Parts: sequence; structure tokens; C-alpha cells
Amino acid sequence: MKSLTRPTPILMILPSLLLAMLIIGYPVVDLAWTSMQEVSRFGKLIGFSGFANFTEVFADPLFYASLWRTAIWTFAVVGGTLAISLPVAIMLNDNFYGRGLARVIIMLPWAISLTMTAVLWRWSLNGRAGLINATLMDLNVISAPIEWLATAPLAFTVEILVGILVSIPFTTTIFLGGLSSLPQDSYEAAVVDGATPWELFRHITLPLMRPFINIAIVLNVIYVFNSLPIIWVMTEGGPANGTDILVTYLYKLAFRFGQLGKASAISLIMFFVLLVFTITYVLMVMRQENDNSADEEVSNVA
Repeated sequence: MKSLTRPTPILMILPSLLLAMLIIGYPVVDLAWTSMQEVSRFGKLIGFSGFANFTEVFADPLFYASLWRTAIWTFAVVGGTLAISLPVAIMLNDNFYGRGLARVIIMLPWAISLTMTAVLWRWSLNGRAGLINATLMDLNVISAPIEWLATAPLAFTVEILVGILVSIPFTTTIFLGGLSSLPQDSYEAAVVDGATPWELFRHITLPLMRPFINIAIVLNVIYVFNSLPIIWVMTEGGPANGTDILVTYLYKLAFRFGQLGKASAISLIMFFVLLVFTITYVLMVMRQENDNSADEEVSNVA
């Protein structure tokens, strides 16, 4: 049987690749065209304005505040999610009584829409009749109700914690899939040699889980960076735009203030930020893997 020539795999994936480029490329091109137009609040293109929308965006201090807050939001939610999900996945990967029930409980938040989750947390965090204040007062943890969503720093911190909570099920699922595929021979040999649980995690689990951690980082960054429901439902970017991230800021511009051209410019900026991050991170991972492979080859030769 003849081996496949080099162009054959490319030709086999070409139809799906073209379809994906069409589905993704057309909205991006249309968005770029809209961002260089003067647009009425009803979405009608009035005339070409060049880079006027981008100039207006970069002159707006709210854009930079939202951009900085987006970086904090993304880093905190993704970092917190990874820090919690990996230990949880390791525990759920062990064989213990009730493991199936524990996995179901961990996955339950994933079955509820983000909007409903945000609504429930907004009710629970109500300063006067919220469940959180009532519970803390019954336990004598606080003596008076706390207005959780009344000040921007506290509200943003609470939203980050909610963001971590709703991101754990998806990330835990990725890690469980990775843990189930790890070879057990390495663990058995290490245990025979007297390795501690921490040494097993550090020298076996963590290196072997690196591809799955990289996948979780990329997917979570893209997902969290563009996440609207939690912040919008809980505070609508308030108070005084103090919890706005880029996606809530452009949502206000587009559907509350009718500045569709400016909102399109911000959407395009967000797209390129994520594109640059994804490409840069993937290249860094590929370079690191190549360096590790080269080191292994050198050690094998030696």
C-alpha cells in the first residue's frame, strides 16, 4: 500500500478549513468594515470615517480602565480556576466510596446557565434580604448587613469569586480526562522507590498533565475574557463603571448609547488581543516542548 504523499492530509482537511475560515473570517471582515464607518444608533452605515472610531476609543479613559480591569478579571479567574480545579480533579480521580456522586456535585454548576447563576448570586448578595448576610449574621460572623455589590472593589472581588466557581466544572473535566490517560506504571515504580505524594505530583503528574493544563489555559482565557453574563447581571458594570470590563463596556456603547462604530472598534481590538495571546502562548509551548525533546535526545545519546 502506497504511503500518503505530504499534500494529501492538507487536501483532506481543506474543505473543513475553508468552511471554518468562512464562518470566522466573514464576521471579522464585516466587523472591521463597520469599525471604520459612521454608524447610526439603529445600525445604518452613514459614511466612511476611517480610523475615527479607533481614535475616539484610544482617547477614552474608560477604555483603559476597562482594559486593565479585564486583565485583572481574566488573570484572577483563570488562575484561581486552575489552582482549584487540578487538586479537585486529582481527588476525584482516586477510587473512593461516593466518587460518582462527588463528580455529579462538582458538575452541577455547569448545568445551569451563567445568567441564572448570576441572578441567584445577585439575590443572595442583596444587602438587605440576601441569604449570605442572613447566614453570616446567624453564625455571628457579622453584626450588620454588608452591601456586597454597592462598592466597586468589593463587588468586583465577589464577581471574580463567582467567575471562578462557574469555571471549575469545565476545567475539572479537562483535567479528569488528562488524569485518566496517564500511565500508572510510572506511579507504581515511584512508589516502590519511596516517593512521597508531593514528589509524585511534582515529578510525574504535573509534567504529564502539562498539555492538558495548556489547553485549559487557552480555552479559559478566551472564555473568561469574553464573559458577559456574570458582571452584567450582577452589577451592569457599576457602580460608576467600577466593575466594567471590555465586553460590558462595548455592550453599553452598542445597545445603551447607540455608538455601534465605537463598539465595533473595541470588538476588533478584543479579537486581536486574544489572537495575539493565543498565537504567542502556543508558540511558547511548542518551543518549550521542542527544547524538552532536544534535551531528552541529548540525555539518551549520553
